[in-house]
Amino acid sequence: MHDISHPAWLFIAIGGTLLLATAISEGLRWRARGQPSAVLDNLSARIRAWWVMAAVIGAAFFAGRTAVVVLFAVISLFALREFLTLTPTRRGDYYALLAAFYVVLPYQYWLVHQDWYGMYTLLIPVYAFLLLPILSTIGGDTTHYLERTAKVQWGLMISVFCISHVPALLNLRIEGYEGRNLLLVAFLVIVVQSSDVLQYVWGKLLGRRLIAPKLSPSKTVAGFVGGIGTASLLGASLWWITPFTPLQAGLLALVINLMGFYGGLVMSAIKRDRGIKDWGHMIEGHGGMLDRLDSVCFAAPVFFHLTRYWWA
Repeated sequence: MHDISHPAWLFIAIGGTLLLATAISEGLRWRARGQPSAVLDNLSARIRAWWVMAAVIGAAFFAGRTAVVVLFAVISLFALREFLTLTPTRRGDYYALLAAFYVVLPYQYWLVHQDWYGMYTLLIPVYAFLLLPILSTIGGDTTHYLERTAKVQWGLMISVFCISHVPALLNLRIEGYEGRNLLLVAFLVIVVQSSDVLQYVWGKLLGRRLIAPKLSPSKTVAGFVGGIGTASLLGASLWWITPFTPLQAGLLALVINLMGFYGGLVMSAIKRDRGIKDWGHMIEGHGGMLDRLDSVCFAAPVFFHLTRYWWA
């Protein structure tokens, strides 16, 4: 008998879903009969990007644990670059930036790979938090000093510390779940990313009232309720790839979807503060790396620690 909880079956299901989405998108474009449509163009671009992202993540999954850790280290590198590019620094920050990119980031992921829990949970919020401001004092530049050091610290926390909790799920030792931790990563990413998509869909279908107009002009009350509700039900339906019961999977999905939603609002607030729409243009139809992962950044640490505390 085939094991339906094997990662291969999950990616077969994801591939089937993307095939269906592609067929629907192409059908809508055919019905438009060549008439220009920004919505359909954006939809097609998003689906193409999802194909690429699914292929990259799938290849890393089947290559093994080390490949997954390296993949998320590269993701963190691009995310940190986006964050610090759009939050200007000064010459006095040179040594702090050097340490952030070439010492703290790779060391954080090495610690995750080595499963040194006591260090990868403290390296950035304690040691890097104290070290980086010290390095920023070397040049003696006090202009906007507090703001500059806070930007680098925030960049590391969001782009490296939070994201590194995704591959850290591979380190959890859960009785009766040995060798299947990749599915925890899949559960987190699928549920949170589906919540983003479903909030967009519900918002387009029924959205009238904006939930946070000053922060995000696209998030509506209907999108919030419908998207998080249906994504949480999706999480409950995926209980079979997790060590959770259906109820536990649904409740955890609800928590990480809420964290993802508020993570999106926080990152939108930063973008509004900087006067930009997207963090970058790396992913077609999605903007930058942080535009795609803003919700995962806030959901991953919470999901990791809840799972570790109650199940590991």
